[in-house]
Amino acid sequence: MRPDDLPEVLSVQAQAYGSAMLESEAALASRLHLSPATCWVTTDAMDVMALANVDARHAPARAATSNAERSRVAGYLFTHPWQIAAPPPLDTVLDTLPDAPDCWYVHDMALAPRTRAAGVASRLYAAALESARGLGLQVSALVAVQQSQGFWARFGYAVATDVSPLIAAKLAGYGDGAVFMTRRL
Repeated sequence: MRPDDLPEVLSVQAQAYGSAMLESEAALASRLHLSPATCWVTTDAMDVMALANVDARHAPARAATSNAERSRVAGYLFTHPWQIAAPPPLDTVLDTLPDAPDCWYVHDMALAPRTRAAGVASRLYAAALESARGLGLQVSALVAVQQSQGFWARFGYAVATDVSPLIAAKLAGYGDGAVFMTRRL
């Protein structure tokens, strides 16, 4: 992902979420700035299958060189190293990553409606997971919103049923039905 992808990322976000769940460009840009190797985008012209074969430090930046090859963002995935006991609140600008991260935090994945049911999410997540395993972390965490826990369960995540009061308080900021989920890497 590149900083100039963010306007299109915001467009995909607006298609995927209700207005109460939308995050600011500043919040998303902070994650990209702090952890560019773990933030991903796919475009209409990109073969997402190729993502798994691309070095994550440089990808999945668009390979397009002409206006004809540059196409719209079709989906995105923001992730970053973090601490499992303290998921960041929704729509928060992050100033720094933790000194001692203990999880790969999956902040947000969204797809444009035109790409859903085409396997894009699975391939995008698989490419990111391969990269995440190189971070040396043992666990991944996320907050599932809008009744998406079934979607994330397909990627090996399970709902954490015994969460700390801190996590429970943060879940309230993610909307009704938000759940904290984890998986081993």
